[in-house]
Amino acid sequence: MAQAEKSETKQAQALHAPILMKRAEAEVIRALRKLGKISRTEVSNITGWSKAKTSQEIRSLVGKGYLVEVGEGASQGGRRPGLLRINNQLGYLVGLDIGATSIDMVLTDVGGNVLQRCSALADVRQSPDEFFSRCSELILQMANAQGCHHDQILGIGVGVPGPVDFSRGVLVAPPLMPDWENFLIRDFFQHTFPAAYVVVDNDVNIMALGEQRAGDGVGVEHFIFIKIGTGIGSGIVSNGKVHRGSIGCAGDIGHICVDKDGPICRCGNTGCLEAMAAGPAITEKALQAAKNGSSPLLSQMMEANGGFLRPEDVNAACREGDQAALEIIRASGQMIGDVLAGLVNFFNPSHIFIGGGITNFGNHLLVSIRRAVLRRSLPLATTHLAINFSRMGPEAGVTGAVALAREYLFVIEDQPFVIV
Repeated sequence: MAQAEKSETKQAQALHAPILMKRAEAEVIRALRKLGKISRTEVSNITGWSKAKTSQEIRSLVGKGYLVEVGEGASQGGRRPGLLRINNQLGYLVGLDIGATSIDMVLTDVGGNVLQRCSALADVRQSPDEFFSRCSELILQMANAQGCHHDQILGIGVGVPGPVDFSRGVLVAPPLMPDWENFLIRDFFQHTFPAAYVVVDNDVNIMALGEQRAGDGVGVEHFIFIKIGTGIGSGIVSNGKVHRGSIGCAGDIGHICVDKDGPICRCGNTGCLEAMAAGPAITEKALQAAKNGSSPLLSQMMEANGGFLRPEDVNAACREGDQAALEIIRASGQMIGDVLAGLVNFFNPSHIFIGGGITNFGNHLLVSIRRAVLRRSLPLATTHLAINFSRMGPEAGVTGAVALAREYLFVIEDQPFVIV
């Protein structure tokens, strides 16, 4: 172990998240989270404190093991300043991104540096007890591989595919997994990880947060992240912050009606965007084309798959030039674009990032979405609008989940649960 790591380990204390701090201490942590490393002079400039007060607060934070010295910065004409950063050895964080059919998770230090990662197939139709027991097992496997004890995990960020009451951290009437409604996810994890503060959010919100922290959304103040997969949803970033609405369900565009005479959606209504344009809808339309003879290629694929088709089969058929598959993909893109056009007129984002499994469909889907948005949006709203696939892939979800856990790691003691 390097000398710096030994020093950090020696200074770190046994902690329980969230870590309560005085307001002055929180000012330093806020600056460090933005800049990564910082000098005492920079702390003084940012906070407006005197050199004496700055030194006092820094000494307190170093003494508690929250900060460590990490070498020297560039000279500004005098002595080279000593740099500080948050002590990465304080403990560990977990980012957990739950999809309808998969789990992706990472174990990081408190600085967000990935130490272990894990992916597994899953089925959200399982009971929540079974599902989250499996998640706990996988987290423990990552912790053991890292040599981390379970009570050293200080934060767990969880993204789930459904509407979340953010203040309570529970799902409310989730269409994909009705048995999960009001299940106490926080309490479940804290039985195994007692030192951890658990934060639960909608999966697309954490993808939007991941895009903002590490993707093309860095520095973008107003954007929409849309996920297209088994369902369709969006995360909204406004003024640089994820906009959740009054109780947490902002951005649930999958249940906007696009056809009053359309099929019944899992939510119980008819003609929802999700029921018309998401992965299962694409597959159903492809099965119809295979059965009615309008696509011999899809028919061959269906027979080879034992009577079934997957969204990736539709994509493969489209790449082979199958006209029916191409029309199905274009129709889905147009419906999604029509809904996004309404959001563009209402919210006026500068960027739309598209993620989820269906993004593998490539340019045919993207071009259809762009055309619909440009056709139905006001010209001023699209003057500088960029619509692109997210380049982060599955990293968006786990990155955002860790960022969510980090936001609640340090809080101001006289204002519990205010993000620092």
